Amino acid sequence: MLLDTWQTILTWIQENFTAFTTWLHALIGDTAWLMLVSTCETLYMTLTATAFATLLGVPLGVILYATRRGRFLANPLVYYPLGIVVNIGRSIPYLILALWIIPFTRAIVGVSIGNTAAIVPLTLSAAPFIARMVENMLNEVPAGLVEAAQAMGASPVQIVRKVLLPEALPGLTNALTITLIALIGYSAIAGSLGAGGLGKVAYAYGYQRYRPDIMLYTVCTIVVLVQLIQWLGDALAKRFDHR
Repeated sequence: MLLDTWQTILTWIQENFTAFTTWLHALIGDTAWLMLVSTCETLYMTLTATAFATLLGVPLGVILYATRRGRFLANPLVYYPLGIVVNIGRSIPYLILALWIIPFTRAIVGVSIGNTAAIVPLTLSAAPFIARMVENMLNEVPAGLVEAAQAMGASPVQIVRKVLLPEALPGLTNALTITLIALIGYSAIAGSLGAGGLGKVAYAYGYQRYRPDIMLYTVCTIVVLVQLIQWLGDALAKRFDHR
């Protein structure tokens, strides 16, 4: 009974969503609809990739900070190999990375092209940069705060959770803002490799079909997205800054 009710609700949502999108498409026209859909695809790829890259990059950055010489978990056998791996990840251009890991992408998501497939190389390209930025932000935290926490008997996990991350939160917010903006540019490259989004529209319509108006709309949309993301990131960083 419950399953039937849930299926009915899902069917109703799907039918009404389809009707709404059809109505909206007819209302705003083909060009505006194309820009709206491609913008949503770009946001889907970049926001999802930023979330996964954060889940990978922040722990890596914390480990790099904690295992560095003079830190509370200093261990050169961890710091230097991990630093090399992170630097290798930062040195590979996105285009080369996306082509190189096609088999890995297919193994993860089942396909090698498309919006979801683009998330894999976007994530792997952003995570090393986040790791280094997190390490740099944590290095800015006054050493006295860490020493005081150690003197009070705080464990390494408590130092990270209650001292380092809260103190570095404004800088981390700025780092994630920079990452998200960079991924918007990377997603444009992904669009020329089989993904969707604004990059595909600019390439398939603006360039291949000689539509300078579409190219202009795409550039303007990206500029607006970047400005909005930067504004939001600055506002959040200012809110988190308790100094």
